[in-house]
Amino acid sequence: MTEGSTWSFEDDRGRLVEADRLPSRVLAYVQAGATLWDYGIRPEGIFGSGHDGAEPDRAKTGTLPLDAVDYRGAGDDLDVYTLLRGEPDLVVAVSYGHGQLYGLDPDTAKHLEERVPVVVVDVGQARTLDRVTDRFAELAESLGGAPAPGAADDLHAARERLRAAAGGGGPRVVALSPASQEQAYAARPHMWPELRVLAELGVALVSPPEGAGVNWATVDWAEAAALEPGIVLADVRSNAVPLDEVAAPAWERAGRRAGTVPWNPEPLCSPQAHARFLGLVAEALEGAANG
Repeated sequence: MTEGSTWSFEDDRGRLVEADRLPSRVLAYVQAGATLWDYGIRPEGIFGSGHDGAEPDRAKTGTLPLDAVDYRGAGDDLDVYTLLRGEPDLVVAVSYGHGQLYGLDPDTAKHLEERVPVVVVDVGQARTLDRVTDRFAELAESLGGAPAPGAADDLHAARERLRAAAGGGGPRVVALSPASQEQAYAARPHMWPELRVLAELGVALVSPPEGAGVNWATVDWAEAAALEPGIVLADVRSNAVPLDEVAAPAWERAGRRAGTVPWNPEPLCSPQAHARFLGLVAEALEGAANG
C-alpha cells in the first residue's frame, strides 16, 4: 500500500517492508523479475541461483527485455556490492519456505537487508499456484503495475481447453529433469504447485516410486522409461541436459514414442505465463489423441 509519499508491503514472512517513496529501481530474483514484467514493472536488475551461470537462463526470463535489465550473475558471483551496483531501492526475492532468500548466501542476504528493503514471496510447495500468483499481483499493483488486458480471460480459456483435452484420462504424463546420460530427476507431482494444477484439470500425471527425495526421485533412464510416459514435461532450464540429447539406450524407445512439452520448474507466476504453459500441455494432449 502507499500513503502519501511512503510505500509498504507485507511480505510472506509476515514482515512489513517499508520505503520512504514508491520504489522505482527494483532488483529481483529472475523468476520474480520476469513475473513482475508481465505486470508492467521492469526491474533494473535480476540475479540467479546456484543453478545459473554467467548469463541469464532464457528458460526463466520470459519476455523480460534483457538488453535493458542488468543481470548481476548468480551463485558465488553474488555479493552485496554486486547486488547493489544499480542502486536498487527494493529487492524482490523468493523463498521455498522458512523465509530464506533463494539463491543468496544467508550472510549476503543479511547484509543486503541492512541496506535496502527486501520483499520475499513464498513460492514453495505448500502454496497453491493461485496463491503465489495472487501475491505477485498484489506486489506488482502496489508498485504501480497492472494485469495485462485479457490475461485472466486467456487463462480461463486455457484451463477449459486443457480440461477438455485431458478428458479425465489421456496419455501418461511424466515430469523429468535430465541430469546426465545416466540419470534423471523425476518430479513428484504433488510437490509442485503448477503440476498440481494439471492434475486438478484431469491430466494423468505419473508419480515415480516412493523413496529418497522430497521433490524429485533420482532414476536411471531404464527406470524413467518404465514410467511409460506418453508425454514428457521436460525441464528446459540451463542446468538440465536437453532431453533430445539423451542417448541412453534404455530411454531410446520411450523417448521416441513420447511427446515433449517444455517445462520450467521455476515458473513465471502471471496469468499469461500460466495460460501459455497450459496451452502447450493441451496441445500435446490433443496431438496424442489425434495421432
